[in-house]
Amino acid sequence: MSQKKIFLVIVAISTVSLLLHHGGHFSWTMEALHLGCPSLRTHPSFSLKPKHTNVAFLKTHKTASTTMQNLLFRFAERHNLTVALPVQACGHQFCYPRTFSTHLVHPHTLPPNVVTSHMRFNHAEMQRLMPNNTIYVTILREPGSMFESLFSYYNQYCQSFKRVPNGSLEAFLDEPWRYYRPDENDSMYARNTLTFDLGGDKDHPEADVAAYARAFVAKTERVFSLVMIAEYFDESLILLRHLLSWDLEDMLYVKLNMRTSGSKHSLSPGLPAKIRVWNNLDARLYDHFNTSLWHQLAALGPACVARELRLLRRAQEKLVRGCFGGGLPQLRSAAQIKNKELRPWQPSAKVDIVGYDLPTNTNATRPGSLAHELCLKLIMPEVQYTRVLLRSQSLRYRRSYPLRSPQPQQPIRSVLSRRQHVGMQPMHRQAPPPGPGPALSPTATPRPPGTQSRATRVGLRSPGPQRKTP
Repeated sequence: MSQKKIFLVIVAISTVSLLLHHGGHFSWTMEALHLGCPSLRTHPSFSLKPKHTNVAFLKTHKTASTTMQNLLFRFAERHNLTVALPVQACGHQFCYPRTFSTHLVHPHTLPPNVVTSHMRFNHAEMQRLMPNNTIYVTILREPGSMFESLFSYYNQYCQSFKRVPNGSLEAFLDEPWRYYRPDENDSMYARNTLTFDLGGDKDHPEADVAAYARAFVAKTERVFSLVMIAEYFDESLILLRHLLSWDLEDMLYVKLNMRTSGSKHSLSPGLPAKIRVWNNLDARLYDHFNTSLWHQLAALGPACVARELRLLRRAQEKLVRGCFGGGLPQLRSAAQIKNKELRPWQPSAKVDIVGYDLPTNTNATRPGSLAHELCLKLIMPEVQYTRVLLRSQSLRYRRSYPLRSPQPQQPIRSVLSRRQHVGMQPMHRQAPPPGPGPALSPTATPRPPGTQSRATRVGLRSPGPQRKTP
């Protein structure tokens, strides 16, 4: 056989192998290419452009952010990335509502590629923690539906909500200043929560609130490459996929941390307008970035977006049916879920948060299989997944430095108590974390002499003896 024929045979075999390995990629990529989608011409499966792996996602409250966090957790695990997680005294959040500081990051999760746990945003501290090429992303939700969700979810924790007679949202909005105390514990849930999460002043004086809002919107736009919109979650994922050069399979999800319909309250006429007035800064943020989202989608091309949405939803349904025995998942109350690792935390007796349980009679859900692991993580609640990640990253950390010897540890108050070292706003009691308590983790020990991580460069300390947060 001539060298030319041998070469052609090798090419043919390689092509078939590529198509078998990337069949799903190929079909949806070629389908999108048919429409001339610009960014898909550099799809990672068919070019040398790598996936972007340094991502900071600001997890806002009651915005579908738990679903997005789960997606990022799974991406980080598949690509062997490090996720920044809180010191154990903070539970599964970075001691929210304290302003974020690098001192609140667990030393076994450094240096990170991804950060996605609840925090009050502090850009300067994030820059100290994350690589220079980090892409910043967050998510917003329409103020009316978001505030109803906040009022329902936190009515047993937020004093501004607890003192309202009969837990009436209407009564609160009729006279908000009768119940609301700006400096009270957990007041950030009762007004302009998105603004607060983004590091802004939720109670900025009315005299110049319009100018402040414009400046704050502009600042947010400079920092965040993409602001997702919860009502258009799939469309936001399309933009995120292009921004990060990720595959379709990286964007698959199921909805998490949802309430039952009985835990939701429909808004009577006039309430959405009152909510927008009360949360005027959040309303301005949402209006601006909702418009911005649609401008970005228009630039990508309506035909491309529509085609990618169909492909995303098709792949998502295939994954879900594979995990749930060929059918669609059935939402279950926490009491109905047999696997405790899949039971969502319940904020109060008045709110029912539902989750999923895997069937036991399918090959995909056989314990120990890779498919079972994938399906389990797909539906794992935030508190449990954070604990699993911390455990696995601590193990990896210790394997990297097997010769370390135990050292005396610094009391945890040095990490959390001194405001001047953390650069915090006036002190608040930490909000009750969604979960039974702080995530447990192995005890931290210092790196051996001669090694240095980003943690050392930014002056992080190891946590000491642990105590539960209130």
